[in-house]
Formats: sequence, structure tokens, C-alpha cells
Amino acid sequence: MMNDETFEEKLSFRLSPLNVFVFTGTVILSLITFTIYIIAFTPLREYIPGYSDINMKRQLISLTHQTDSLASSLHARDLYLDNLRRVVNGEIGIDSLESAPTLVRYDTINFPPMSLEDSLLRAQMESQDPYTLAGGITPPVSGASSFFFFTPLKGSITNEFNRKTRHYGIDIVASANEVIKSTLDGTVLVADWTSETGYTIGVQHSNNMFSLYKHNSALLKSVGDFVKAGDVIAIIGNSGELTTGPHLHFELWYNGSPVNPKEYMTF
Repeated sequence: MMNDETFEEKLSFRLSPLNVFVFTGTVILSLITFTIYIIAFTPLREYIPGYSDINMKRQLISLTHQTDSLASSLHARDLYLDNLRRVVNGEIGIDSLESAPTLVRYDTINFPPMSLEDSLLRAQMESQDPYTLAGGITPPVSGASSFFFFTPLKGSITNEFNRKTRHYGIDIVASANEVIKSTLDGTVLVADWTSETGYTIGVQHSNNMFSLYKHNSALLKSVGDFVKAGDVIAIIGNSGELTTGPHLHFELWYNGSPVNPKEYMTF
């Protein structure tokens, strides 16, 4: 490019196949990038077939749900009006309509008479001792020697049973954290802590037999729990004021009187 008057060269371009190819490619890539940007980030993409607004889809779904609800409501109203019209015109009798449910009088229900076996079973269960755990009427026993005791703890006896000194049990020393087991089947009647005996648990057995376990470190059963002979009910300990070391104070009571546990089991 030159000046028309002075023919001075102002600007010059050197064309070559490589320059033309680079220039053309740059222009094409720029146009493609610009087009993609317009389609992806501007509302113009809505005018391109295959693209739609997300908000428009949500509005269409919401309008569809509302239309379905309106259609259901209109159908129910049409049924109501049609039934009302038929009732007014006498096409349906009032007596043929479903009546509201009436309240049930439970005091007027008549039960069938019980059989003789059912009556005997009811009388037997109602007269049974609540602490009898043999599943039926427990046969009477002649004495404490008729029981088959389970040794609650294996160890050394350090204090014997003595009625005169009111020591109504035996003291058994064993290793720390030894478990204490129920001597018979029964129901836990006592599970408490006192300042003198510490953690104490008592089990009521059949035929007026009662066992008591004192000075425990922890109780593993609660009042009302059913236990079998040999079930773990406590952990040996040293709780309470009337103790000088870790041991178990074990008592047996039969018909309200203390008995010597050493006479009925081996420790």
C-alpha cells in the first residue's frame, strides 16, 4: 500500500500459503468459539431446535400436576352433583345409602360358655403363688434338704453360720471379679444398695425358699427378673460398711428361718 501523491510505501503484506492458512484457521476458530459461547451462556439457545429452558420444564411439570388435581376434583364434584340430583329426583332411596357405622356396645357381647377343662385351668393359674416358678403347682417338700442347690460361688469360707451372733449366713472369699450365680430357679425380689451391706440381691424361690447375696460390686439383675439356677446375678465385691475385704455373704432362708448353706452345698 502506497500514498497516491508521493508513492511512499505505507503498509506492506507478504502473502504465503502458510500465512493464509493460519489467518483463515484463526478466524474460523474464533467464530466457532463465539457461537458456542452464545449457545451455552445466552438465552439465544432457546431458539435452537433441541434446546429448552430448564425453568420452563419445571413450570410445565407443575402445571401438569395442577391440571391432574383439578381434573380429579372436578370428577369428584360431578359425581357428587349427579348423586345429589338422583336423590332429589327420587331415583335413589335414602334407605339404600350406606349408613354411618354405629358404636359397638362391648358390654353386650356374649361369650360362649367355658369348658370344664378351661375352668379348672383358670382356677389353677389364679390360685398359683406368683413366685412359684416351676410352671405349674409345685409339689410340697419335706425340708430344705429336698432342694437341689447350685453353688453360687466357689471359694474359701472365712466366717461360718452362727445364730448366736446373728450371722445368718457364710462369708466366701474368692478371686476378684468372680461371678455370683443363683442357687435355684426364682424371681429377683430384692436388688438394692444399703450403707451396711452394699449391693444386695435376693431371689425368691419355690416352696418359701429365699436366698440373699450381699457385698457385691455390681448387680446384673433387676427386681422382677426371672433367673434359672446357675444364672449370673452379680459380681463379687467389697461394698458396704460391714465388710473387711472382697467376699460374698450368702444367706438361705426357708419358711422364714435362716438355715446353714454349708449343710446343703459344697463351696
